[in-house]
Amino acid sequence: MKIIVNGGAIEATGPTLADLLEELGQDTAKVATAVNEDFVPVGVRATRVLNDGDRVEIVAPRQGG
Repeated sequence: MKIIVNGGAIEATGPTLADLLEELGQDTAKVATAVNEDFVPVGVRATRVLNDGDRVEIVAPRQGG
C-alpha cells in the first residue's frame, strides 16, 4: 500500500504501524508516532492498521536547549 511517511511517499508491505517501523528499521528506536495527525502510543502500534494514503509521522527526540 502507498503511504506518506514524514512527507515522502513509500510502498509499505505490512498492515500495521509496528510492521512499518520494522520495515524502516525503526522498530527498536525510541520514536514518537502519529497517523493522520493522531498520536499513536507504543503499546498500540501493533494493532494500529494502516490504510492506503495514510500519513505517518515518525519523530525522534533531540537533546539540546
